[in-house]
Amino acid sequence: MEQILIVEDDRDLNQGLCKALKAADRQFLSCGDLKTARSQLQRGGISLVLLDINLPDGSGLDLLGEIKGDFPQIPVILLTARDTDMDIVGGLEQGADDYVTKPFSLAVLRARVNTQLRKRLGAGQREAVQIGHFRFDFENMAFFAGDTRVELSKTEQKLLHLLVANRGSVMRRGELIDRIWTDGAEYVDENALSVTVKRLRDKLGAQEYIKTVYGLGYSWVTKDA
Repeated sequence: MEQILIVEDDRDLNQGLCKALKAADRQFLSCGDLKTARSQLQRGGISLVLLDINLPDGSGLDLLGEIKGDFPQIPVILLTARDTDMDIVGGLEQGADDYVTKPFSLAVLRARVNTQLRKRLGAGQREAVQIGHFRFDFENMAFFAGDTRVELSKTEQKLLHLLVANRGSVMRRGELIDRIWTDGAEYVDENALSVTVKRLRDKLGAQEYIKTVYGLGYSWVTKDA
């Protein structure tokens, strides 16, 4: 589940951003000041931060520095009415991943948010993931159950990555189909997903990890947490 933290004191804009960026398996945490934002960050699970510079209790640039110091993996997009070169350079030099000046197109912002989330997912994908006796190296397409290497098809790899990247959360059937079969096919039989899930379970011996959530979809349950 992606969690986007929106730190913006304009309540109407904050709510508008939540609506414009709405997507399946995406949650929003809305804050209007630095204090509340810091509290949300400490709870963990944040995937991306949309951060206004001018806030009631200080500068968003201060929070930007804290995020990049404590949570460097979290992408931050600055939202501000300032548009001078000095402000833009200052924000980027402090680690901002992108910078959008008000007023801005919601369609453009949505594209930039999606880009940053894909980059974050890709960064996580480059590192091997160790879960219990499983080890998944997505970059080198090497997958192990204990000491046994398991050969997976491209479709099975996509499914595994989505489940592992969102472990602990339910991935809905419709979203899995949309994100796995991206070749432009107009229709994919839902049975194809069921068959792929079964094959992945059997190959990995992960019957206790890949759970069916009836009526919704599938979830990777971490038994060793």
